[in-house]
Parts: sequence; C-alpha cells; structure tokens
Amino acid sequence: MTSIEAKTIIDQDFFGPFLFARGGNARSVKLAALVVADDGHEIPEFRANGTDVIAPAKLASLYGRTYWRFAFELPANSAATYCFGNETYEVCTDLGKDLRIGFVSCNGQEDGDLDRPLEDRNALWIDLGKEHARQPFSLLLHGGDQIYADGVWECHPDIIAWQKAGRRDRAATEFSDALRDAVFKFYLDHYLAIYGQPQISHMLARVPSLMIWDDHDIFDGWGSHKKWFQGTAVAKGMFDCARTAFCLMQLCCLPDDLPDMVMDRDGQSLGWRVDFPGMSIIAPDLRSERTPGDIMGAHGWRDLPQSLETVPDGNRIFLMSSVPVIGPRLSLVEMVLHLLPKAQKYEDDLRDQWQSRWHRREWCRFLELIEHIANDRNHEITLLSGEIHVATRGTFETRGKTIHQLVASGISHTAPPATFARVLGLLAWIGDHPLPDRPTKLRPLPGRKGTYCAARNYLTLSRSGANWHANWHLEGIGWTPDLGL
Repeated sequence: MTSIEAKTIIDQDFFGPFLFARGGNARSVKLAALVVADDGHEIPEFRANGTDVIAPAKLASLYGRTYWRFAFELPANSAATYCFGNETYEVCTDLGKDLRIGFVSCNGQEDGDLDRPLEDRNALWIDLGKEHARQPFSLLLHGGDQIYADGVWECHPDIIAWQKAGRRDRAATEFSDALRDAVFKFYLDHYLAIYGQPQISHMLARVPSLMIWDDHDIFDGWGSHKKWFQGTAVAKGMFDCARTAFCLMQLCCLPDDLPDMVMDRDGQSLGWRVDFPGMSIIAPDLRSERTPGDIMGAHGWRDLPQSLETVPDGNRIFLMSSVPVIGPRLSLVEMVLHLLPKAQKYEDDLRDQWQSRWHRREWCRFLELIEHIANDRNHEITLLSGEIHVATRGTFETRGKTIHQLVASGISHTAPPATFARVLGLLAWIGDHPLPDRPTKLRPLPGRKGTYCAARNYLTLSRSGANWHANWHLEGIGWTPDLGL
C-alpha cells in the first residue's frame, strides 16, 4: 500500500475514541481513550459515568494532527458508560464475574490490503460487532500485526532506491529528516486508515483493547533479517518511527512516558502485564530486542520471569506470544531450504518462530519458565498466539498439568490455500518435543479433523463461575464447540 492509496480512507479530520485497558479490580477499571483530530479541531466534551468531565492530555502534534488521551475510571458494571460529545458508549467493565474476552490478530495483508471492499475485508469485524451486541466483550486482545505496514518501503523515492542498492551503499546511507518524516507519517496514517474503518472503530470505541506488536507493525521479518541489514541507519530509523507510532496507537502513550503496565521502565522492551480479578494478561515483546539469534533479548528475559513470579495467587495467566509457542518441527524445513539457494529468501520467516533451529535453546528456556510458573507457582496458564494465518491449538503436558495454546489468525488476512494447512499438518504429525518427557502436541480444533484450519477466524474466551472455555469463529464454517481450559 502506498501513502497515496491511504488518503482515500484517512481523508477525515477526526478519529476515535479508541479505548485501552489499564487494569482493574472488583470495584472499577482503569481506561485510556485516544482521540486524534486535525490541529485546531474542537474536541467534544468527554464525560465518565455520565457526569465526570475528563480533561484531555495532549500527547503529540504531528503532521497536522493532534493526539489526545483521556485517562479515566469506570465502576465495575455490566453496562458502564462514558460520553463523548453527543454519543454515549456502553462498556462492560464487570470483570470479576462471568465474562467474555475476544482475541484477534493479523488485521491486514501484505499486498492490496486497502484495495478490498471494507465489507469483505472486515467481514469478521462485522461478525465480532454482532457478537458484542449479543453478549458483550469485556476486553479485546490484539495478538500482533494490528496493521500491515509493509507499504512503508514505497513511502519515499529514496526508500525505494535504498532497497535496490547494494550492501555497501545501504550501509553508508543516513536516515535523513526527509526520510524520517515520510516513514513516521506513513505509520501514523496507516494506523488511522485501519482504526478509522467503521467496522473496526465501532469495536475499538466500546471494548477496551490490549495490544502487543509483531513484525508487520514494523515491516515483514523485523528482527529476523541479517544483522548487517538491521544495523543500517535506515532500518534502525524505520524501527524507531514504528516504535513511536506503536506507543501512540497501541499503548496510548509516548515512548518516554510509558504506562505502569509496561514491565521495562526504560522501554527497551515494550512487553506488559495487566491484572484483573482472577486473571492476569501478560504479553512479552518479541520484536523490540529481536535479532537473528534471540527472540526476546536481555530486558525481556530480565522482566518476564519476575512479572510471572509476582502474579497474584490464584490468578489464571493468559500469556500472549505473538508467534506460537507450540508449533511444527521447522528444523527439517530449514535444512532443506539451506540446500536451495533460491528458497533462502524464506529464511527470515522461519527464524520468526520459536521452533526455528536458531532459537531452540531459547524456546526450551521459555517452555521451562512456563512449566515452573504453572507447577511451582500453581497457576493455570493459557497461551494465546496469532501470526500464522490459520487457526489451531496445542497442548504442553508438564508434571500433571496441561497448558493449552490457542492460535487465532487472522481476522482480516486472507486464508492460505488448503494445501498450506495440510503441509503444516504433516510437519505437526512428525512432532517436536524439545523438553524430555514433557511433550508438546498440535491438535485439531474441537469438531475439526485437520490440525490447521485455513479460514479467517477470531477467538473468544469465556468464564462461567470458575470455569473457562474457548471457541473459534471460522469464516464460512461457524463456531467450534466449547474447549474447556
């Protein structure tokens, strides 16, 4: 997508409100609402609980638009409200009892994303909105690739030329102010082009979101490319622009003023933990510190174990990993591709995964950490992932406990061919057990035969009393039966 194409959708002077969760207890929830308006545009009055007027904080003024944040609380209630201008929004904030959570990922595609009719692109967002009207969601979790920003490579003639240049010239190129402005503006415009679509903005205004990024929020394969490439001034500059845009549009903050939920207060890693009654949602950042040899990096590995260790007793943990923790045996694929030079262009896609041979030691370390928290700290853990554009699930059997992995991907990315799902299923059948006597296994969705389902999809998590279950909605197929967690 080029920046010119984006103008057909972002030719608006006002965006939002977009709700973000900040945590909560049995009495209330903390929220932030993002509003983006043309400079000088009058901002309507924002009221919480019908009467409390909330003053906005100005986050930034960039490229003719101002980014405003409203921080407020709502009482724990199945039909709490806030008002913005003449509109009243109901928000289901009672997270201490029975509730429902939505999980989505891969909200776009690499090519022609904004060329699709919105009714087709956002068919599952429309369905999600109908589900919310039928039985409200209390939270909406976004597991990565909230935007597909790969069109950033076409946002400026010098970026296009840089991509075509040789290694030496690319290494010598500075990230000029003109390039920075073109790249940063592209990211911000692209977020608004996506969030501003009515089928999406409807949900973002009514259900508090929690988001973690993945590579397409930056550009395809960020972190898994060769070190020399990621060390260039242009690549690092593009990442810095994407990071600031992520903070504004996915965390509702500035990079130097992170919300308390972010684990690394220095912001080298942007993973977070948010607590609610009976559950904690944790999302490590698998992109900010990623290299071809490391998925998380020093800050992530310093903070994630500590955050898991301090989860309130009895809380169920939903651990979001943007790439699936349980997956097929990829070492065989990598071995074959290594022998086929023309196929090595897919190397970064394989290195994105925990199961890559380059990450096997780190993958084992991650599984051992999960095992420790589940057993020694006595927490129920559910893994949530997206990224692979199909739906599936898996289990990790560890010392008498079953840890479920649920994969939902993507809500708007077109489904891959059925043959792709069958090939992945064959690799899953071969199996891969990185920890002795603690098998990981991929399994079909409830009511399905194949391990992977090649259909657009989203996931719901429901708590009834003390019991949790999951359901996938599969485009053209319908709902899966309950999966008890």
